[in-house]
Amino acid sequence: MNKIEILSPCGGFDSVLAAVRSGADAVYVGAKNFSARASAHNFDIDELSTAVKYCHSYGVKVYLALNTLIFDDEIDDALELVKAAARYDIDALITQDIGLAQAVKKIVPQLKLHASTQMSVHTLSGVKALKELGFSRVVLAREMTKEEIKYIADNCDIELEVFVHGALCMCVSGQCYMSAMLGTRSANRGACAQPCRLPFAAGDCTHALSLKDNSIIEYIKELEDIGVASAKIEGRMKRPEYVACATQACVQMRDNGYVNEKTSERLRAVFSRTGFTDGYYTDNRGKFMFGYRKREDVVKASEKLLREVRTTYKDEVGRVNIDFDIKIELNKHIALSVTDGEHSVQLNSDFTVEKAQNQPTSREKIEQALSKTGDTPFVVNVINCDIIGECFVPVKELNAMRRVALERLAQLREKWHDYEISELSFEDLLSNAHSCKVDKRAQYAITRDLFIPKSFESLDLVFVPLFDCLNNEDKINELIAQNISIAVDIPRGMFGREEKIISALKEVRKRGINIAMCHNIAAAYICKELSFEFHLSFAMNIANSLSLEWAQNYGAKDVEISFELDYGRINALKSSMIKGVAAYGYLPLMMTRNCPAKSGGYNCATCKNRVKLQDRKGEKFTLVCDKNIIEILNCVPLILPKAINNSKNLDFTVFHFTVENSVENKEKTLKNLSEKRNFERFTHGLYIRGVKNFTIF
Repeated sequence: MNKIEILSPCGGFDSVLAAVRSGADAVYVGAKNFSARASAHNFDIDELSTAVKYCHSYGVKVYLALNTLIFDDEIDDALELVKAAARYDIDALITQDIGLAQAVKKIVPQLKLHASTQMSVHTLSGVKALKELGFSRVVLAREMTKEEIKYIADNCDIELEVFVHGALCMCVSGQCYMSAMLGTRSANRGACAQPCRLPFAAGDCTHALSLKDNSIIEYIKELEDIGVASAKIEGRMKRPEYVACATQACVQMRDNGYVNEKTSERLRAVFSRTGFTDGYYTDNRGKFMFGYRKREDVVKASEKLLREVRTTYKDEVGRVNIDFDIKIELNKHIALSVTDGEHSVQLNSDFTVEKAQNQPTSREKIEQALSKTGDTPFVVNVINCDIIGECFVPVKELNAMRRVALERLAQLREKWHDYEISELSFEDLLSNAHSCKVDKRAQYAITRDLFIPKSFESLDLVFVPLFDCLNNEDKINELIAQNISIAVDIPRGMFGREEKIISALKEVRKRGINIAMCHNIAAAYICKELSFEFHLSFAMNIANSLSLEWAQNYGAKDVEISFELDYGRINALKSSMIKGVAAYGYLPLMMTRNCPAKSGGYNCATCKNRVKLQDRKGEKFTLVCDKNIIEILNCVPLILPKAINNSKNLDFTVFHFTVENSVENKEKTLKNLSEKRNFERFTHGLYIRGVKNFTIF
């Protein structure tokens, strides 16, 4: 069994020093652009080179987080960043964008790919799909239980990474659109404004979208036994003192089986939101998981405390065992060699050994001089001395040779890889091998129930909930008899119920339904295995031509592209894949596994899907629960603007019937949409205003 890796977050070089000196096995960093923590200091390319050399000399790996959605006009810049990072010898790339990931496999085929938690992977099929696509590691969703993690570890041979400490978003990572829709700062683009930390009322709770920080450090040995490869600490935006405390706690738990009291106290004080929670891992979700940062949490992180923490990592700590061999022979040059077991350095001095006039240079004197490794990565393990004759060697000569030998050994340790790097560009990677354009624009509807009006026969496909379809055979037959083209909508949240979903799909296929809407890579993988015609929804976050081509090659029928693309970027998409957009609906701003209503003291019996969230401006947001996950819907419906509706680069539109809970409501809404009537309140979403761009360096 391999020792679990302690992986620390670094938003700047000060945090790299804190992490390495505190015992981290690996660090993850962001570049100045394309990072899911754009507000962190992050690294320019020269700083990245310095960080990699420093970490490698200490035996510490460096992973670059390029874990955001990339638009077509940014792909060449992203690829240049990948090439530069590979030249500077990073150990792996953490990525969210599936099109970019496939491009990286062609440009730097030896570079390891880690699937970001932003890919929302939370089931075995999702992990299997990513392994087939060339990923070597998957960062699992934070919301998973111990049993769910273990099931994946037992059934798929791939590295798994689990968050063990740090902030918890209310929303499943990669599925949050609240910051983008409410203020154009996209969580999928590294610019989240954290609106969830603002007041949202539910019952007696004023912060119903703010969770305490996750901390499952006490279960690190358990995760190691399960087979998890890496214990990840969240916090690239946090100060170096936090990085040091969290890293020290994780190392102590892994190596000693406990965290000492002083480290625990510092970790709680340096940052928390009224404490920590292990609710997801222990499968114990509820009101106790909610918390927000109060004044008493802030004042605990006093300057006195921070100074105290800084003293724990102010000096370099030797981590690499080395052996010296030295031969000193009268009238000859000193021969010194040093090895770390993998690299070796040999030196011969310019100095010629003289006969001792008084006291010969002793073995103890030589060992004392060679043992002074100072601010280097090295710890001396063995010194083999071969002294021939009564020799005298000045201590300054020994010191000088030691310094040169260790400098050269450190330099040898800085370079770990020799990547083959192709100069392919975005245009080179676009194959446009398939021509799938349609003759007329199709219209789809996605509903949350089986209350379907007869007028839906005009729609090309109507996706209904998978389990409703399974459990209401007579109703489905009735709808089919009305010439309504029924397909199934696979649940977005598949936590703990993937096998039930697979069984349900097999059963509905026996009944003649073999078309499905997929909201994640796991569902697409299952549908491909079962020979379903599958469509990909906005939740797949497909935002560029490379990702569209991946979907086409993977076998998807079509793609509902991310609604974070504006009009200009939609029209500029170059892939010939069949693509469409959301044209109507109270779209989900969040997908959560912990119910916001529980923060206010409600349970399923008292809520009955009636509780709404209210923000500080009085806007109300509907909660939709399927007993597994909860979706928080926008307070106003999205309406497709006329300019996009006239776009020639779109092949279909999707109507999301998320709140219309009767035949009459759906019929009226569809009629209004068909007749292009104005709604009393609506939004054009991001189709006109777009999301904030990166600053490209």
